Amino acid sequence: MDETPQRRVELPMAADPAPLGLAAFALTTFLLSAKNAGWTDGGDAWLGFAFAYGGLAQLLAGMWEFRNRNVFGATAFSTYGSFWIGLGLYVLLAEGASPNALNDLGFILLAFAIFNTYMLLWSTRVTAAVFLVFLTLEVTEIVLSLGFLSSTGGVANDVVKIGGYIGILTAAVAWYTSAAGVVNGMAGRPVLKVGGPLWKDKPVPAIGPEIPVPGARERVS
Repeated sequence: MDETPQRRVELPMAADPAPLGLAAFALTTFLLSAKNAGWTDGGDAWLGFAFAYGGLAQLLAGMWEFRNRNVFGATAFSTYGSFWIGLGLYVLLAEGASPNALNDLGFILLAFAIFNTYMLLWSTRVTAAVFLVFLTLEVTEIVLSLGFLSSTGGVANDVVKIGGYIGILTAAVAWYTSAAGVVNGMAGRPVLKVGGPLWKDKPVPAIGPEIPVPGARERVS
């Protein structure tokens, strides 16, 4: 019988990838929302960044959240990183051949609004800042979906423009939350406030006299 002692190797936690994921989401959302709001006079400036920053960088942040055992962050960043990559591929490969591209975009946003609804609910267990990111994003997706689905003649209506303005607000909230994650992580203390979770569990009694129930790990962002 082999009695060689077994050594358990524990890898250290990776740096918090949430600020990167939020920044990537914020910048790409801002670029596309500025176009929807009618602020820009150029073309699809957001498209390249949808692949490289909002897509790839955010997807990588999601993968690192899996490494950190953060199921909420992993699901959110991986999904929205894939959203930007998928949207970019749709615009490049399918939009031109679609008989009603605005209708397509409306249903794409509707599908992601459904996903975002339960993520919005679970974000109440993170921080107030993260909750506001998902709240403004929820409104953005719903308004844009309604705008695209109600547009006629291949021209986006004013509802889409309103959705663009709300999207800019969403980007601003995400940028703030990202900035807070960076500076709070560097300082090791709250410098920029993000608020506590809105959904707080009641304290769980100990199991027996010496075996307390482990609580959830708290995070700054």
